[in-house]
Amino acid sequence: MKSRIKIWLHSGDSSRIKEISLRKSFLLCSMFLFLSCVGIVSYFGYDYYLLKRTERDNGVLFETITAQKTELEDQRRQIQMFAGEIQGLKEQITKLGQLENQVRLIADIDKSGRSSGFLGIGGVSKTDLDQEIPLNTHHNALIREMHHQVKQIKSVADKEKLDFNDLIDQLTKKKNLLASSPSIKPVSGVITSPFGYRRSPFTGRRSFHSGLDISNRIGTKIVSTATGKVVFAGRKTGYGKVVVIDHGYGKATKYAHLRDILVHKSQQVKRGEAIATLGNTGRTTGPHLHYEVLVNGTPVNPSKYILN
Repeated sequence: MKSRIKIWLHSGDSSRIKEISLRKSFLLCSMFLFLSCVGIVSYFGYDYYLLKRTERDNGVLFETITAQKTELEDQRRQIQMFAGEIQGLKEQITKLGQLENQVRLIADIDKSGRSSGFLGIGGVSKTDLDQEIPLNTHHNALIREMHHQVKQIKSVADKEKLDFNDLIDQLTKKKNLLASSPSIKPVSGVITSPFGYRRSPFTGRRSFHSGLDISNRIGTKIVSTATGKVVFAGRKTGYGKVVVIDHGYGKATKYAHLRDILVHKSQQVKRGEAIATLGNTGRTTGPHLHYEVLVNGTPVNPSKYILN
């Protein structure tokens, strides 16, 4: 009897009591089997939970890795784009420097002591951006190199700006100098008396003639031979009606024996602008223009200043 276990079952709606007698070994085996099943189910249930959690974590990790790879590729493309832009800027600045040198050569303007250009510094090469090389292994070095090149471009661009400003200043001065230099014939006609010593038509003696005499019909238009400012417009003894123009840089021109004066004192005139008409006022032997070029107040040969 000690090896058996009795279980009594009582139903609430009946006075009958049912007795069940089980062997202890059977009950123990049943409990063992039940607990084993519960353990096995719990084990596999927990393992399944861990598997699902691992899959979820792996999915998140995969998405993170994919996003990082995409970001790295975007950075690589940006670096490639920036490298191309840097190289393009360097080429443009180099071309600007070459253009500046050509302009200086044509205009015969020496360059200042400043040196410009890229002195032996290369750009980011294709091997630097090799797709097989992990970007993070040399990312910082690339960024430092590109930052250095940007600083170099800025430095060279600043120098080129100074050089171009200097070139503009010199070209402006040269333009003003060229504009103020007599270079055309003041009136159409025939040169009847050159610059230099000659026999005077009035005394017959040898005397110095300080300009050119150009003959033509009375009323022929006379133009300024260079840009300048009228400093005299009126009559002078022996010369009749006269216009004197100061062209700056020590140069001036005189137009004498005029019939009509078309400008006034202090008026600014340009090369080729009409200033008077040909006449025979003053001491003359016939209608002509007496034309002088003065450098620092001294008459020089006007023929050297007629290029047309």
